Amino acid sequence: MSEFKFTRPNAFPPLVKNLIIINVLVFIAQSTLGERYPINDWFALHEVRSAFFQPHQIITFLFMHGSLSHLFLNMLALWMFGAQLENYWGPKRFFIFYLVCGIGSALLHLAVLYVELNPYYASLPSLPLEDQFYYINTAVLPLNSVTVGASGAIFGCLAAYGYLFPNTIINLYFAIPIKAKWFVIGYAALELYAGIRNSAGDTTAHFAHLGGALAGIILVIIWNKTNRKTFY
Repeated sequence: MSEFKFTRPNAFPPLVKNLIIINVLVFIAQSTLGERYPINDWFALHEVRSAFFQPHQIITFLFMHGSLSHLFLNMLALWMFGAQLENYWGPKRFFIFYLVCGIGSALLHLAVLYVELNPYYASLPSLPLEDQFYYINTAVLPLNSVTVGASGAIFGCLAAYGYLFPNTIINLYFAIPIKAKWFVIGYAALELYAGIRNSAGDTTAHFAHLGGALAGIILVIIWNKTNRKTFY
């Protein structure tokens, strides 16, 4: 197998650059206009039973972020992995890939959330009044929480990178060298563990990350099915 050489024909290819600009502009709009306009109600991803849920949110939530650090880390990862993929595929194919991963992340996140909350809604009418308060806190409040961030699409990029360039070295924490394929597998395993554990106070949408990675790996396998290169 011919190894992929870490080259960057264009350090900031046009689509990645425009995605970063759009995300930054949206974050500025959130920060400056969020108190005057219900931006989260309109564009963040809501649970499907919420009165605020709209189908367009499965795309628009990708361009919103909860904090400056959230935005910075996602955009850094988009540049690190997305630039390589755009150089490899071109902007049109990468744009399709990015959106498919984002939509896949939203769909798996919503499906898992629906399954998690459904028993509470099914039991609520038959519960004594004193127990309903607990169930409202457990089920109704999460119904009105929102999910934002490009992380699902970024995880799709990471999965594709690990599949296409499995033996490329990634410096974990800028110091520990690890092959891309093992980094992707390890990271996915940690996300699955954290998602199943579902610790109190953990606000990370782990299954959104996994949904993006799953959508990404399926799509890249379909696109790459005629390529005889192996993962090993």
